[in-house]
Amino acid sequence: MTIDVIWPGLKNDISDMLCAMPPLRIHFTAKDLVCTRLAERPRPMLELDIALRLLQERSHPTRFEGWRRESLRRLSPRVRQLADLIPPTGWTIDFLSHTTADCIEEALDRIRATPASRIRQDMEIWISRSHQRPVPAWTRSLGGDKELLLELADAAAHAHQHVIAPYQQRIDALADADQVMRRRQVAHGGLHALLSGLNPRYIRWEPPVLELTMASGNSGNIYLSGRGLLLIPSVFGAVYPALDETAEPQPWLTYPVGLRDTDLYLPPIDTAQTLSPLPDSLTALLGHTRAVVLWTIAHHPGCTTTEIARRAGISLASASQHATVLRTAGLTSTTRHHTTALHTTTPVGVSMLNSAG
Repeated sequence: MTIDVIWPGLKNDISDMLCAMPPLRIHFTAKDLVCTRLAERPRPMLELDIALRLLQERSHPTRFEGWRRESLRRLSPRVRQLADLIPPTGWTIDFLSHTTADCIEEALDRIRATPASRIRQDMEIWISRSHQRPVPAWTRSLGGDKELLLELADAAAHAHQHVIAPYQQRIDALADADQVMRRRQVAHGGLHALLSGLNPRYIRWEPPVLELTMASGNSGNIYLSGRGLLLIPSVFGAVYPALDETAEPQPWLTYPVGLRDTDLYLPPIDTAQTLSPLPDSLTALLGHTRAVVLWTIAHHPGCTTTEIARRAGISLASASQHATVLRTAGLTSTTRHHTTALHTTTPVGVSMLNSAG
C-alpha cells in the first residue's frame, strides 16, 4: 500500500506546485464503472496508518496540530517500532495493511496470524521499495520471531486506542453524514457526480479517466481491467488521496469526508474540532468558532490575532471579532507590543475551560 503525506516543513505554495505536476491517471472501462462502489465507513487500520504518518511530520497545522499534541502525549515509546514500518510517506509493509477489515480487532487478529513465510516475503518487497531510507536492523528479525510480531500487533492496538478511539464517535458521525451526501450525489447526478465531487482539487474526473494529484508527485497510468474501484472515506486523509491499485479483491482510493454539497470536504476548522479535546459543552455555550478561538488562545498564550486566525482556520477579521467578544466577557486579556495585540486567557477563561473539560 502506498500513501502520500506531504513532507514536513513544506509551505502551502507547494500544494499549488503539486497541482501543476502531471497527474496519476486511473483509466475506467464500462465494467470498471459498474464495479465501482462506496465504502460505508473509514477503514480502521487504514485510518491508523494515515494517522501515524501525520504524527511523524508537521504539515497542515490548522487541521492536525491539536490532535498531534494530545496523541503524542498519550502514546508509549513502543509505537516507534510501528512507525518504522509506516513511514511519513511511501509504502507500508503489506502484512500491516488489512484495509478490508471492518474493525480494528479483526485487523489485529490478522496481523498476529500472519505466517512467517508471508512476513519474510513482504519484508523483502518492502526493503526493496525503501531504497532511499535506512531499514531498521530489528525489522530483519520479524520473519523468525513470533514474539516480535505479537509485540507489533500490541503496539498497533495501543496506537489505535490513543490516536483513533478517543474520536471514534465523532468520526462515525462524520462518516454517516458523508454517506448521506454521497448517496444524494449518485441519486441526482449518477456516478459522474460522485466521482467529480470526491475531492475536486486533488481528484478530478475527466471521463473515462480519474486524475489524482499525489503529495509525492507520482504520475503514470493505472488500468483497472474490470475490477472497478472501492472509494473509502477518510477523516485523517483530509487532503491528499491514498491509493492501492494492487489491493485484493479490489483496488481502493481514499477521499476526505464531507458534510455539504457546497463544501465537499471538511474545512480545516471542522477537522480540528473533530480531532480535538474541545468539550461539546464549551461549544454549546460559546458557539463553535468562538470556543475554538478561546481554546486556541489558552493553548498558545501570547498569540497574535494573525496566529489565532491561522490556527483556527478563520479570517483575520473573524479572529479579531471573536477575540474582542472574549475579552469583553472577561475570558481573555489583550496586551500590546508596539502595534501587535497579544492574547492570553484570564483566570475566569481558564476556569471555564477546566470546568468544561
